[in-house]
Amino acid sequence: MNRLIPTLLLLGFATLSFSQDFVRRTFKDTRIINTQSVETLQKRKMDLRIGHRFGNLKGGWASFYGLESAQDIAIGVDYGITDDLNVGVHRTKGAGPLTQLVNTSVKYRLLKQSDSGAPISVTALGLWTLSTQQKDESSEFILNNFRKFSHRFILGSQLLIARKFSDKFSLQITPSYIHRNVVAFDEQNGTFSFGGAFRYQLTKVLGLIVDTTIPLGDTDAKAAIGVGFEMDTGGHVFQVNFTNARGISETDYIPNNQATWGNGDVRLGFTISRIFNL
Repeated sequence: MNRLIPTLLLLGFATLSFSQDFVRRTFKDTRIINTQSVETLQKRKMDLRIGHRFGNLKGGWASFYGLESAQDIAIGVDYGITDDLNVGVHRTKGAGPLTQLVNTSVKYRLLKQSDSGAPISVTALGLWTLSTQQKDESSEFILNNFRKFSHRFILGSQLLIARKFSDKFSLQITPSYIHRNVVAFDEQNGTFSFGGAFRYQLTKVLGLIVDTTIPLGDTDAKAAIGVGFEMDTGGHVFQVNFTNARGISETDYIPNNQATWGNGDVRLGFTISRIFNL
């Protein structure tokens, strides 16, 4: 009996300490529209993603409202090393001054919202982009002259902070920093931005998603705003959206976007995600 009581107390303490009721699926996908979400893949899960961003809607019938042209295309995979640590690699066409981009990422879940613990979820994201665009030696003043190999690189970091307020509504804010190793003579290498996003569950399988990323400081880049619908069919997550962002990767559209909703420079996009067990 003397040994039984301490054992029971120890088991009770362990239960309180390690079996917190974490809030699940703050967002249905690891990405919202232009921004990533706090969500990470489970261990040994692979997410195959294909994204497409068409041309400008105001092109009208001549371009079938942009559907006959591709502004940007992305294909790649993310993989769950652990439930909280993901790595990814994606190839995008690119819509900024540097194109043919290989985008790699590391994503780590720092904090999980729980009913009895943390009120928010926090995820850190590191981004590294390499332009494989052909070197142009016609002038040393153009960006893709690549006088140094390091000029091909763009780096980024984000902190994703979110809360699931109910089964229907989730909200996220996203401070970011993007660093380009080569820029035009009148531009800054570093770009800070602040983003926000929310998701509202309309039906069992359909959700409304909205996000925006606003560049800060001395920059000519315009805010990227996206509105879309997300359909969860079990193994697939399909998304259709409208956005003024031309590029898909954060290191591309955040420092370079010049399109605005105000002048009608909006395009249709979609994303298909398929999860595999490895």
